[in-house]
Amino acid sequence: MSNKIKIVIPCDEANHVCDKTQYKNATLWEKIKLNIHLIYCRACREYTKNNTKLTKTIKKAHIECLDKNYKEKMRLDLDSAIKEASIN
Repeated sequence: MSNKIKIVIPCDEANHVCDKTQYKNATLWEKIKLNIHLIYCRACREYTKNNTKLTKTIKKAHIECLDKNYKEKMRLDLDSAIKEASIN
């Protein structure tokens, strides 16, 4: 295995890191590699720009998610309905 530090990343990895950054899951090293990639890749800069715009729009919308207990009840109700439908 090579001990070389890999700075240049492919577009699919850059997009994955961009998504992780959006959810604050990217490491500092991933962010550095992403920023280096963005210097020379116009397509990924556009992807990152759109991702950032989407994140800001969602935050500005003040979307409220369902309570976890309510989601679980809905899942159990759905499972029950599926079982009932498959019996008939």
